[in-house]
Amino acid sequence: MNSAVTWPAALRASIVLAAVAVLLAPLSARAEMTVTDAGGREVKIEDTSRIVSIGGDITEILYDLNQDGKIIAVDTTSQFPAEALEEKQEVGYMRALSAEGVLSTNPSVIIASAGSGPPEVVKLLKSSSVPYVEVVDDPSPEAIAEKVRFVAKVVDQEEAGEKLAKQVEDDFEALAKGREQVSKPMRAIFILSVQNGRAMVAGKGTGADAILQLAGAENAAGEMTGYKPVANEAAMELAPDAIVTMSNAGAETGLDRVRSVKGMDTTPAVKNGRVITMDGLYLLGFGPRAGQAARDLMNKLYPNLAQSNPDQSE
Repeated sequence: MNSAVTWPAALRASIVLAAVAVLLAPLSARAEMTVTDAGGREVKIEDTSRIVSIGGDITEILYDLNQDGKIIAVDTTSQFPAEALEEKQEVGYMRALSAEGVLSTNPSVIIASAGSGPPEVVKLLKSSSVPYVEVVDDPSPEAIAEKVRFVAKVVDQEEAGEKLAKQVEDDFEALAKGREQVSKPMRAIFILSVQNGRAMVAGKGTGADAILQLAGAENAAGEMTGYKPVANEAAMELAPDAIVTMSNAGAETGLDRVRSVKGMDTTPAVKNGRVITMDGLYLLGFGPRAGQAARDLMNKLYPNLAQSNPDQSE
């Protein structure tokens, strides 16, 4: 009699347990994911339901992969799409992070650009119990496409990631064809900011140098390394034909500010009004839109080229 009473209950329990096992199977399989990150570390990822995304390019990739619902916090460079900073918690600027600030969001995984910092904070985050996945910070077309594939792998969206990476590659292929039509590269410089009468100019080894070259220009400050303050004779000697500046709020750039730099006001770029202002994070983000950003800059540098190839312009 007892077995007749308890058997249905046991059966129901078995069915419930089996159903739970089926539902949890994908999570269990996902828990076995191990990736080698940009720092060469083997990182085991057990759960991607609560992501802290550090780096505007990474956040943009996650949104493009429809993984924004898993993002709980972003850094301040995550300005595209606009809702990222509106919807998510903020952990500060990617190069000035706080370990406590990041970990207080209770993430299941941290996906961060290799350019994140400061180093001591990154070291603490890597030593925490939360998986910290470092993503390559390289402005080359090949690296950007691979970055998309890598982030997609981390969040188990490899099929969608391959599609997005292919789109990125197509954008850069079209850009390369545009560069082939540039008979004489324009000498240009990228001014990061203007302060106290001096321009912070981008030399080689910078993202700005990369975007100028991708857009078919020659960096007139290419003999410098990194970002250097320039004024007076040094500014005159650069003699750029075009100047690219950022339009981000708070950035002291634009034609009037460039004119305020002694020596820069006599350059061909300023005399001819060839000061191009674009969104800095769009130009230097090097996410999925990088090829489009370089194309847009190319169209501004070479407007005649854009007119002769309307399919390559906005």
